[in-house]
Amino acid sequence: MTKRDAELKEAAYLEAEMNREMVESDPYRLKHHIMPPVGLLNDPNGFIQWKGVYHLFYQWMPFKTGHGAKFWGHYTSQDLVNWKHEPIALAPSEWYEKNGCYSGSAVDAFDKMHLFYTGNVKDENGERETYQCLAVSEDGLHFEKKGVVAELPEGYTAHFRDPKVWEHDGKWYMVVGAQTTELKGRTAIFSSEDLMKWTYLGDVAGSHTEQLGEFGYMWECPDLFHLDGKDILIVSPQGLKPQGMLYQNVYQSGYFSGEMDYESAKLTHGDFAELDRGFDFYAPQTTEDEKGRRLLFAWMSVPDQAEDKHPTIPHKWIHNMTFPRKLSMRGEKLVQQPVEELEALRKTEESVPGIRLQAGEKHQTAGTVFELKLENLEVRSGLSVSIKNNATLHYSSEEKVFTLTRTSYADGQPESRQCRLEHLSNIHVFVDTSSIEVFINDGEEVFTARFFPEPDEKSIVVSAEGEAAFDLKKWEL
Repeated sequence: MTKRDAELKEAAYLEAEMNREMVESDPYRLKHHIMPPVGLLNDPNGFIQWKGVYHLFYQWMPFKTGHGAKFWGHYTSQDLVNWKHEPIALAPSEWYEKNGCYSGSAVDAFDKMHLFYTGNVKDENGERETYQCLAVSEDGLHFEKKGVVAELPEGYTAHFRDPKVWEHDGKWYMVVGAQTTELKGRTAIFSSEDLMKWTYLGDVAGSHTEQLGEFGYMWECPDLFHLDGKDILIVSPQGLKPQGMLYQNVYQSGYFSGEMDYESAKLTHGDFAELDRGFDFYAPQTTEDEKGRRLLFAWMSVPDQAEDKHPTIPHKWIHNMTFPRKLSMRGEKLVQQPVEELEALRKTEESVPGIRLQAGEKHQTAGTVFELKLENLEVRSGLSVSIKNNATLHYSSEEKVFTLTRTSYADGQPESRQCRLEHLSNIHVFVDTSSIEVFINDGEEVFTARFFPEPDEKSIVVSAEGEAAFDLKKWEL
């Protein structure tokens, strides 16, 4: 560790300790989600299960609730439920990363953990340089920086970041989020025999390619993996214009499903599909764990989307991760479900089978931090679930539309996100102090959002516009 590295880490630890009481006094501090100890958290990084332990790194700005020269914060877990905050993994101490150790990934190779990340550099005029870098660890906690392993290929701007590395048929591959000099979003790909020397192969997919027209000016956080017979490219494109119910957030996160040809380094793919229909979901990253599951974490926010209006800012912190999710393919659709380990959070259970409501009737219960299931749903006309008088789930069986409405933390007005849904069979909801995650029809659609109800509000009200029948289960968490 260099002197500069030690100084930066010590300054971050001091900042966290100085503000600990302020941060922990926030009534909107979450009970069961990963958050920063102080300052700003964004993208999940380096998600891996290594030697039996889950590691999740994250983009961390400890010194303010805005963006800047990011560190890699670090959490570990044995069970995906209980997380321990570890020492800082990376600090922006070297010339090739002095303006931030930006997002990246982790792989297990040669019995060591390898972190790949983007070194961000800006000169006195704000001109950007970008480098793909490597750090290696023998214990998963202390990392030796190896420096730059891949530089910017011709044809791209310095918006070239977020390396995701994996192994296929004895060779290593790396996809990187990219912007061409014509300002088109792409996913670039490299290959390597030894993880140190990387060869640029071209673009896997992107805006204004053979398979796509205009599709954004930058693609961030790519992730390419094989799942249930399909090759999946997850990406976060920037610059998509809203289309009806689609692309309503400032930036998007979604996937292409298809077949990867490693000889040509191209993905033959279908249409883009958004991963999450809610307000707050970005930069997802996946890993395959020792059980063979493909797991996902995402940042529960979106860049440049009223970040400066969050009610947590006076308490010196902002943002959190989603709960971990398990991915699978259901036909052509990528499905997300909460990992089964989350059942360990359940405390008291309320179970009410066979509820039947007529138009205008309500079923009321209450919860603070809870998991709620409505199963065996039959809806004629409409069904609403009001949560803490701040968020509402609504399904119209006539319009075949599912809607999440929340009270905006930016201006206090109602705002909605929607998706088309042919049939509603079940709703599975996780509510933490200031977050809501909604899984519909066993993960066919997902809505994720931050919300900020009155801290002592506990109401849960299910109401019918026509006839509705369902079984209700609820657990305090």
